[in-house]
Amino acid sequence: MKFSRKYRSDQVEIMDDNQFQGKEMQDLLADLDFINKWLGGNNIAIKGVHTLLKNQSTSKEITVLDIGCGDGSTLRSVADHARQNNIAITGIGIDFNDYILKEAARKSKSYSNIGYLNIDVFKEANQIPPFDIAICSLFLHHFENQEIETLLRQIIQKTAIGIVVNDLHRNWVAYNAFKLISFLFLKTETATHDGLISIAKGFRKSELIQFSQKIPFQKSSISWQWAFRYLWILKKEAVSI
Repeated sequence: MKFSRKYRSDQVEIMDDNQFQGKEMQDLLADLDFINKWLGGNNIAIKGVHTLLKNQSTSKEITVLDIGCGDGSTLRSVADHARQNNIAITGIGIDFNDYILKEAARKSKSYSNIGYLNIDVFKEANQIPPFDIAICSLFLHHFENQEIETLLRQIIQKTAIGIVVNDLHRNWVAYNAFKLISFLFLKTETATHDGLISIAKGFRKSELIQFSQKIPFQKSSISWQWAFRYLWILKKEAVSI
């Protein structure tokens, strides 16, 4: 493992393989869900969606797209929050790993308003259905800077309201704290391996600002959140003709 405060890591995570499956995948997802719930990660995505919906009419159904949805944990949390606040939403989870999507569908059986699509957003962006809000939760750090910029440029053109990014702050304290957390609480070596790489591939605020300056048709706000996360909200702006 290597960590640099100055540069994002280029290491590859095990779960970046779209053939990742089986018991190892299920155990890893369980570990990730545990960490995410314990550190309140889903609440960050909910906060972002809530912010984008301010001053928006919620009398019509809102379509929320979760890009890189994994097992659908974030999407289910957003759906629960919407139901509690009398907001009608349709949730669409997108991932390139069909095995993970089957797990997501299994866990979401009681959610009639959530569905899943197997799409590689970098190769099949034209297959993304219409939506109001996109969520990228712990997703963008998996990719190189140019890929992130290209994807966000495409997504901001498709969204009606905006994008919510919940991702990791690349920080030495977080990196070392995760070593202790994984030793005490995580069951899989894969979760430890991928978790440390994820933090090393995370972002500094200055890097997110640089991205935001290259993405047209949006106004960004970036805030630090508990447990070394950033909430980056890209609100769609009207295109002047």
